Amino acid sequence: MTGPQSKIQNPKSKIAHVNLFLATTAFAISFALWGLLSGLAPIFKAAYGLTATQTSLLVAIPVLFGSVGRLPVGLLADRYGGRRVFSALLLFGLVPALALALDHSYPSLLFWGFWLGAMGTSFAVGVGFLSPWFPPQQQGTALGIYGAGNAGQSVAVFGGPLLAAALGVSATFPLFGLASLAWGVVFALWARNAPRVAPPSTLAENVRVLRSEPLAWLLSLFYFLTFGGFVALGVYLPSLLQDVFELTPEDAGARTAGFVVLATLCRPLGGWIADRIGGERLLGFVFPVVAALAWLLSANKSIYVFTVGALGCAAFLGLGNGAVFKLVPRFFPTQTGTVTGLVGAAGGLGGFFPPLLLGFFRDLVGGYVPGFFLLNMFALGCALLLQRVPASLPSTTAQPGASAEDGLRPEAPSAVEQRSGRGVTAMSVEGDPSGRSDLARLWTRTLSVWSRRCRHASLVARGVVELPS
Repeated sequence: MTGPQSKIQNPKSKIAHVNLFLATTAFAISFALWGLLSGLAPIFKAAYGLTATQTSLLVAIPVLFGSVGRLPVGLLADRYGGRRVFSALLLFGLVPALALALDHSYPSLLFWGFWLGAMGTSFAVGVGFLSPWFPPQQQGTALGIYGAGNAGQSVAVFGGPLLAAALGVSATFPLFGLASLAWGVVFALWARNAPRVAPPSTLAENVRVLRSEPLAWLLSLFYFLTFGGFVALGVYLPSLLQDVFELTPEDAGARTAGFVVLATLCRPLGGWIADRIGGERLLGFVFPVVAALAWLLSANKSIYVFTVGALGCAAFLGLGNGAVFKLVPRFFPTQTGTVTGLVGAAGGLGGFFPPLLLGFFRDLVGGYVPGFFLLNMFALGCALLLQRVPASLPSTTAQPGASAEDGLRPEAPSAVEQRSGRGVTAMSVEGDPSGRSDLARLWTRTLSVWSRRCRHASLVARGVVELPS
């Protein structure tokens, strides 16, 4: 293959591609409905006179259910198959949409917005549904393409305000709900589960992996940053742009849509790169750069500096999303839906809390700088924890004699292990520990320079210091 859009070749190619198309479209529609309240939040803020904290709660409520619901939904997908569960979710999407069309008072927005969050659980279903259709060396690309369904959120944040202005809020919700209903029928009729090579795991077996595999929790932490950062900025940018830069709802929605589209396009690229160099290596670049870009976001008195920071975060968070989900089916091939549920739940929670913190800091100190400082610190923490990936590999599936310090990239499963459906977590040697230490020191020095420069740029933008004449 020469790029993320290359044709994926395997014996089940045609059926696999049909299912990839059906699942990606289903995910896009689900994400559009999930993000609709975010797109319409500026309208409700003006209509009801909401504070920054109330607005942040409104946009974060759907994220809450979309986060905590991913784990049980992932368990259901592993047990009963993605076709049934995905179809049911899409059909259910019409219910909260119609309820919000009939009553969109603030209490109703919070109540039904929570149930609207069920659409955010769809990601865990799709990963478990699609992974068996593709061989391990192509799963990063396939899941990256599936993850491009994130673009559905750009439809919501850009198209939602336009439809509300033209047709009214009461007509906007049912349009998105009917799209979900229609595709639910299409998915139920034409989607197919991959043939099982082994009996489905029991609920106890799927839960056991969450108790015994530290790597699943470490990947969850990484996705808390990459996907959580994407969701948090995606849902809160419309309100922030209007508050800080006094943009119209349509302009703020268009700029947010650009952020979402860029992050979405970079996700399959991240999967493709991860297929070639390894997801952990790509994350080694992503985390320090996101930490540096967080300083540009803190310079939110200059829309130009802020735009560079926001689009840079979109690109690298998108790459990081693709990298993380290259690693999930690689290490957990028979519990992909379950681990995806855990990792996806962490990512969703990463999108729930930051908007609340941004709204809290806005009301408390009159700005968003402390929130972006926390983003910087969290990204640095993930960069340090990435060095612990070898020590956190599942011990129950490691090959005898393999050391946790033997490198970063996993070896490919043997033929026997592929037939048994068991993943391999033994590590191949790719350099001595001192080489990795040198790389870590290089990144530390590079990050220090970036941080100083970005900090100075933010001070200049806010007028704290002046450029030399």
